[in-house]
Amino acid sequence: MLDATFATPDVTTFCRLDELGLVVVGQKLEPDRAVLACRVEEDDAARWCRRCGCEGSPRDTVTRRLAHEPLGWRPTTLLVTIRRYKCTGCGHVWRQDTSRAAEPRAKLSRTALRWALVGLVCQHLTVARLAEALAVSWDTANDAVLAEGQRVLLDDPARFDDVKVIGVDEHVWRHTRRGDKFVTVVIDLTPVRDKTGPSRLLAMVEGRSKQAFKTWLAERPKAWRDGLEVVAMDGF
Repeated sequence: MLDATFATPDVTTFCRLDELGLVVVGQKLEPDRAVLACRVEEDDAARWCRRCGCEGSPRDTVTRRLAHEPLGWRPTTLLVTIRRYKCTGCGHVWRQDTSRAAEPRAKLSRTALRWALVGLVCQHLTVARLAEALAVSWDTANDAVLAEGQRVLLDDPARFDDVKVIGVDEHVWRHTRRGDKFVTVVIDLTPVRDKTGPSRLLAMVEGRSKQAFKTWLAERPKAWRDGLEVVAMDGF
């Protein structure tokens, strides 16, 4: 009997590609990068045409390259083979669904997006360092992280829940000659007061005037504003 503590080695699970609906079928390891050849998990529903309901026949395959989270800080690329089908009834052509792995036309997998966002927010890595680790351009990494941060953090409807104490102050965020140098920073201090955790950044509003904060506050629901107990502000 094998040691029940261990299981058979599984590259797909180890690289967390099962979460993306992918299966590893090959690998190419080099000193400075790794490429994992993948296929999409089989799905019987993918064989049927969504227009007329007839069964589709395999037509050909296309490949899609996705930057994945670096394994051992070695840039890792997914080379995904995607099967295309042609409907035997209406002639419609479609391909296997890869939305679990990445957004349409995205260059980073969903796992890579989360890795980059955690690296930027929690590990304080620069965008340049993230781009280097993912083997993508600075613009690609920056655009992807900003979009993921907007989706996961800023668009989270529960982000303002249970906020009772906020702190407001100005901050110099731009050190160039052009553009407004100051932003008004709004912080959730409720966890600090209640001794349940660190403070949280709620918003950064362009400008440092009273009107900037007043406008941001007016955009919040009245019930949320009425629930605030303490606003700690710079005396000036």
